[in-house]
Amino acid sequence: MTEPTLLAESGFLRLRIDLAYDGTNFSGWGKQPDRRTVQEEVEKTLQKLTRTKVETVVAGRTDAGVHATGQVIHTDIPEMESGPYAKKVNWDFKDLPYRLNRILDQDVRILSATVAPYGFHARFSALRRHYSYKILDNNKIILPLKRFDIAPWYRTLDVDVLNEASALLLGENDFAAFCKFRESSTTVRNLEKFHWTRNDEGCLVANVVADAFCYSMVRNLVGAVVCVADGRFEPQWVKDVLNNRVRISDSLVFPSRGLTLTQVDYPDDDELVARIERTLRRRGEDE
Repeated sequence: MTEPTLLAESGFLRLRIDLAYDGTNFSGWGKQPDRRTVQEEVEKTLQKLTRTKVETVVAGRTDAGVHATGQVIHTDIPEMESGPYAKKVNWDFKDLPYRLNRILDQDVRILSATVAPYGFHARFSALRRHYSYKILDNNKIILPLKRFDIAPWYRTLDVDVLNEASALLLGENDFAAFCKFRESSTTVRNLEKFHWTRNDEGCLVANVVADAFCYSMVRNLVGAVVCVADGRFEPQWVKDVLNNRVRISDSLVFPSRGLTLTQVDYPDDDELVARIERTLRRRGEDE
């Protein structure tokens, strides 16, 4: 297991960067050969300003087509210029988001950039991640400007039944039935909240919160409770699926466009190191 570094190496500063992006035209967060990814775009932009190789660590690795309004990363940038006449860099962090956003395409925006406290690790010191999922049911028309972050559904969904089924999945469980398999990865997660409301526009919105999420977990959970809310199964079915730990059909997985990472929670600064230790002890590297 690779231990996360709690502090930037000598001559470097660790930054916390908060950002948002429209995932429609990205193949997810993580870098992939010959594909456009958020990580690749952000790192290339940082490298243009820092004139050095930059690597980022992300709080939640979003899949292809998934959006974010509250993503968090960290990266270590040099305090000194390179070369024989190197001098200390006077970084203007207040101005840094503006400079980065001038270079980035408009589907990625840097919201803030600050010097991270000791022990801050975007992934391992996070307490929980918040996602939202939006559905417009009953075959209603999705307006053109809304089409990127709302999933359509042809049947009417009962919000009370959605919540009845969702509540059966709360708590610390093995969510193997709702995750795509990854070797040597734990599927035990603590699902803290899974609650639906219908907003003023008639759209169903799920608020989904957990300490961490497995690959494709939220879209699997949404697909399962929709099967209950549109009358195909009784609520107990989702609990049985959870307990049986048999992967549900890919046909029940909802599209990525309805999913948005909205927030990542961190402990107080003096608890960051302890949080990393607890994360590694309980989850291994799959946090």
